[in-house]
Amino acid sequence: MIRLRHLAAASAAMLSLAIASPPASAQYIVYDPTNFSQNILTATRELQQVNNQIQMLTNQATMLVNQARNLTSLPISTLTQLQSSIAQTQSLLGQAQNIAFNVQGVEQAYSTSYGSAAATGSTTTMVANAQQRWQNSVGAFEDSLKVQAGVVGNIPTNSSAMTSLVTASQSATGALQAAQAGNQLLALQSQQLSDVVAVLSAQGRADALQQARDAAAEAQGQQNYKNFATRSGYVPGNVTMFSGN
Repeated sequence: MIRLRHLAAASAAMLSLAIASPPASAQYIVYDPTNFSQNILTATRELQQVNNQIQMLTNQATMLVNQARNLTSLPISTLTQLQSSIAQTQSLLGQAQNIAFNVQGVEQAYSTSYGSAAATGSTTTMVANAQQRWQNSVGAFEDSLKVQAGVVGNIPTNSSAMTSLVTASQSATGALQAAQAGNQLLALQSQQLSDVVAVLSAQGRADALQQARDAAAEAQGQQNYKNFATRSGYVPGNVTMFSGN
């Protein structure tokens, strides 16, 4: 671009010199107006072409600068913070007491302590199952409170991440930075939805276990009454007290 500018300047200078320089005293110059006008017109056209090339190169340079801005990556990333929050919530769910968050654990617990199992077995067995159901309910409510506390603890971290991402999005220098900021905001929203699901799951588990406990207690009470009602009547007998007196 600089060479083209120098070439244009040199062409203009030569044209001016050709016009302004007086003829040598020892020579006779035949002035041809038509040829002179044609030379000026040719030089003008060449100068215009040089200017057009300079403008074209300038536009290309501007386009490259804009492309570089659009390809610039976002200088911040909240992925580590989001992964840490998700890991904390998953850890709390994994600490579920007595009955874990899996289908096999629920099926096993219901087969041994709930449903029809609550009204079967000896009195000692039914009392032990009732005690286990009580422990399951108490543990589930404690688990629910822990998950809620963990999710609330994630709020400051999520708020900080959201502020950083919104600021980065508003000050983005190109399309790539804006897109990356938008993607990270969507990831933050997904993490928050995961926390909501975790809270609802933990609370729902506690409520379901309490309802199952109530139903099992009713079934056990009916069985206990049936056992008592089918017993034989009282039969009196002799009792020895005070050394046979």
